[in-house]
Amino acid sequence: MKKIAILGCTGSIGTQTLEVVRENRDIEVLGLAAGGNVELLEKQAREFRPQLIAVWTEEKAKELRAKLRDTDIRVTYGMEGLIEVSTMYDVEILVTAIVGMIGIRPTVEAIKAGKDIALANKETLVTAGHIIMPLAKENHVSILPVDSEHSAIFQSLRGNETKAVSKILLTASGGPFRGKREEDLLDIRVEDALRHPNWSMGQKITIDSSTMVNKGLEVIEAKWLFGVDVDRVQVVVQPQSIIHSMVEYVDGAIMAELGTPDMKLPIQYALYYPERRNLPGERLDFWSLGRLDFEKPDMDTFYGLKLAYDAGRAGGTLPTVFNAANELAVKQFLNREIKYLEIIEIIEDCMKAHKNVDDPTLEQILDTEKATYERIESRR
Repeated sequence: MKKIAILGCTGSIGTQTLEVVRENRDIEVLGLAAGGNVELLEKQAREFRPQLIAVWTEEKAKELRAKLRDTDIRVTYGMEGLIEVSTMYDVEILVTAIVGMIGIRPTVEAIKAGKDIALANKETLVTAGHIIMPLAKENHVSILPVDSEHSAIFQSLRGNETKAVSKILLTASGGPFRGKREEDLLDIRVEDALRHPNWSMGQKITIDSSTMVNKGLEVIEAKWLFGVDVDRVQVVVQPQSIIHSMVEYVDGAIMAELGTPDMKLPIQYALYYPERRNLPGERLDFWSLGRLDFEKPDMDTFYGLKLAYDAGRAGGTLPTVFNAANELAVKQFLNREIKYLEIIEIIEDCMKAHKNVDDPTLEQILDTEKATYERIESRR
């Protein structure tokens, strides 16, 4: 039995990870962590019987303990709880599907404890890649990408040397507003931005996909995962989301991973790597598909992608500003407090105002996040 723990078990990636567990029957879930969806957590707890569950607040912990009082499942809370789940003795792989920079500290502690990381938390590498990757190497820990694009790159690199890579071709669907101009986006509503054409995801990542900020985060993440400069990561719009990403080698050969848009594939691949297992579901039918389209990303309309490249080139604390500003701006948009185009305006304002710190410590990264939030809040 493979033993795992999941941070963010009630979100999109977390619930699909549990679907993979359910289908394979040879994975034991020892720990679960989530923000506070007590009803779903109770259902998951009764089905998978973890030893430990962490929620974010003491109030939610009390509520969940009451619901599970007929079991021997222990419930904890807060950052200490997340870290406890992440470092459980028998856990072999930690699935980091939690959203936001809250995932950094538990990931660091899990690596120190020798746990392999199935990484679905972009913020960990975007803001602290210079800490995470050397730490993983030092502790002989594998970082296994769960994002469909990074999993595709990871698979396309199999059997080849990194030094033979010319560039990474990171595909993007283009989101719901592909082909639009800035003037078309002036009155975008929350409901409009949440209609992704191909993928079923959580609200935050769906908004990020619509602005292409998500692709920008993935560019920076690829820099750390695969050891390449951001300018060797080229975004290619592939509207059908059939090609999940590609690697071009120095001899001109291009390796790609194709498939139907199904997040369970990269999740299962990370959990069982290097083994491949049968995965139930729809298969790609080229006869029905007929064609694949490719476009250059519009970095004038989707200016957030350009800002991500700027942040990735600069390094230091600037990627933290980019990420943190986006997190809070997206939250404000989802709460209908700002307009759609203000998301990118806020990111740019925070980046321009920031004094970059090279090679920041974890404390400096978290201080930068706090300062960015404070700047955005002061706009009100």
